[in-house]
Amino acid sequence: MNLTARLFLACAALLALSSILLGTLAAHAPSEQLIAAKPWFDTAMQYHQFHALALLGIGLLMAHWPSRWFAAAGALMIVGTLLFCGTLYQRSMLGFHDFHWLTPYGGVAYLAGWLALLVGVLRVSGRA
Repeated sequence: MNLTARLFLACAALLALSSILLGTLAAHAPSEQLIAAKPWFDTAMQYHQFHALALLGIGLLMAHWPSRWFAAAGALMIVGTLLFCGTLYQRSMLGFHDFHWLTPYGGVAYLAGWLALLVGVLRVSGRA
C-alpha cells in the first residue's frame, strides 16, 4: 500500500476517533455555552463524522488506484474538516468567534474535495 493511502487511512481513523471524543466530552460535560450553541456543535459533528468516512473511502481508492485527483480530494477533506468543523467547535464549545470567517473556506474545501473525487473516479473508471 502506498504512503498516501496509508496516510489518508490513518487520518480517517484519527478524525473518527476525535469526533467520538468530542461528542463524548460534549455529552458528559455540557456547559451553558455549548447548550446555547448546540446547532453549531451538531453541524460540526455531522460533517466531521461524515468526512472521516469519506476520507476512509479515499484512502481505500488510493490503495488501488493512486491518483493526484484522489490525493487532492483527501487533502481537501482534511483541510475542510479542520477549517469548517474546527471553527464551529470553537464557537460552540469555547464561545470563541475570532476565526468564524474561516468556516466558509472549510466549506469550499469540502466542495472542492468532492469535485476532485468525482474527477478522479471518472478518470480511473476505464482502468482495471
